[in-house]
Amino acid sequence: MEYTIQKLGLLAGVSTRTLRYYDEIEILKPARTNSSGYRIYGEVEVNRLQQILFYKELGLPLDQIKKIITSPSFNAADALHEHREKLLSKRQQLDRLISNVDQTIAANEGRITMTDKEKFEGFKKQMVEENEQKYGKEIREKHGNNAVDQSNEKVLNMTQSEHDKATKLAEEIHTTLAEAFKTSDPAGDLAQKAADLHKQWLMLYWNEYSKEAHAGLAQMYVDDERFTAYYDKEKPGTAEFLRDAIHIYTGMKN
Repeated sequence: MEYTIQKLGLLAGVSTRTLRYYDEIEILKPARTNSSGYRIYGEVEVNRLQQILFYKELGLPLDQIKKIITSPSFNAADALHEHREKLLSKRQQLDRLISNVDQTIAANEGRITMTDKEKFEGFKKQMVEENEQKYGKEIREKHGNNAVDQSNEKVLNMTQSEHDKATKLAEEIHTTLAEAFKTSDPAGDLAQKAADLHKQWLMLYWNEYSKEAHAGLAQMYVDDERFTAYYDKEKPGTAEFLRDAIHIYTGMKN
């Protein structure tokens, strides 16, 4: 089967404007252009569009999707198995949140009692699983399964006050780091305060602290583009600045 851009858009539930944009950024080009100038798409393009939409559903940005599906090592069959596993995980997360809502409704109606810890279990499990999907492989390779499992367990057993403290610390790190970055001095007081706050935040998730592990995590912020994108989203170079500040703080600066 071959499709014009309009027919493919109707088939897939996307706009022709989107398909034109995909052509423009070279993530999905038509098989050919006919004599009338219309884009024509074949089976290969239909399959690629399906893959793009799968990855979009999983929350990946287009630039990352393009990098994945245009890689010489990309395997469509393996990707489908991976999509399935991630969608099953997503369904499990939704099932847990639905169960949590059902319990809360029952508690509000007086049919059951619910502890404060139980009220947030679904959210914490979701956070742990999302972190595993995004960063689990790299962190386990770097720090070992035991350390990561202990950290996950600590998150799941976190009290509401500990969760609130982690959130407050994360906000304080963000504002302090932004101010420190303006000084361009990772050894300065503000930068070292940000590094210390970062340590305090880590200790809410780690069972034990080591300078080597702290410095290694900071290096990952620079080596892994996903971490770098998070820290650099407002000011490019922030991830490297934080890495340098933590390396100075831990005495690991080369």
